[in-house]
Amino acid sequence: MKKSTHNITPFLWFDDQAEEAVKFYTSIFHNAEIENITRYTKAGREIHGQEAGKVMTVAFRLEDLNFTALNGGPVFRFTPAISFFVTTESPEEIDHLYENLIEGGSALMPLDKYPFGEKFGWVEDKFGLSWQLMLGSRHQKIVPCLMFCGEQQGKTEEAMDFYTSIFEDPDIRMVSKYEEGETAINATVKHAEFSLNGQEYMAMDSGVEQPFTFNEAISLVVLCHGQNEVNYYWNKLSAVREAEQCGWLKDQFGVSWQIVPTKLFKLMNVPDREKSQRVTEAMLQMKKIEIAELEKAYHGE
Repeated sequence: MKKSTHNITPFLWFDDQAEEAVKFYTSIFHNAEIENITRYTKAGREIHGQEAGKVMTVAFRLEDLNFTALNGGPVFRFTPAISFFVTTESPEEIDHLYENLIEGGSALMPLDKYPFGEKFGWVEDKFGLSWQLMLGSRHQKIVPCLMFCGEQQGKTEEAMDFYTSIFEDPDIRMVSKYEEGETAINATVKHAEFSLNGQEYMAMDSGVEQPFTFNEAISLVVLCHGQNEVNYYWNKLSAVREAEQCGWLKDQFGVSWQIVPTKLFKLMNVPDREKSQRVTEAMLQMKKIEIAELEKAYHGE
């Protein structure tokens, strides 16, 4: 079976600040743009609770990474379990990014010289999203970084082996281990780099105890070209039955994913509002997305 060649898109769940946050992010990165905005309709209001006409999602790009931001209500909060690692060769750019991201936020690691880097900082911005900034050079400028902590502590290598067994173009590029005495908790991987579908990721075990782990505030969207691909990724990744809803699932490490057929967007974004609303209402009743059922809703069957 041919697996999807689409990149995996980080999906950010905000309360009602998605548009504000995206305008902020696209204003401080050099190569950035807002690509698409969708709005809530009357369909599914009893489920999502949002007023028709309100901004629902904002698709945007920062450098070489695509994102989607959602106004989903005060349900989930970002944690540093997933952060975005930004590498730049320009000292002026790293200063610019840090100064903007720290305003109204907080420093998890102040911008400074560290044993592993000439200039590095880890900041939580005013929206709660975490960014790691590093002076250096890298092929992919912004890289999602997974930190395994809490009940997932020590599972970085297991997770990388699992993910690279599922996706196309997998590659575990490097694994750096904690040395004896560096950490007293169940942590083995200090820093690792791998790729899925040709897209780079970082991973690490936290070296200290943390009061958080992964949650649905940041999920990873996999676009699929048909029902076979949807079934493949759903069956491989879903490990928490109660987390399954509207194409969302949670894997065995607590990371949230959305397995979404491209056909869903085609059927939802048609000029005929009645057809679009029927498709939306059908999708909101599903766990795994079933394309045939979406098509029936589209045709009013």
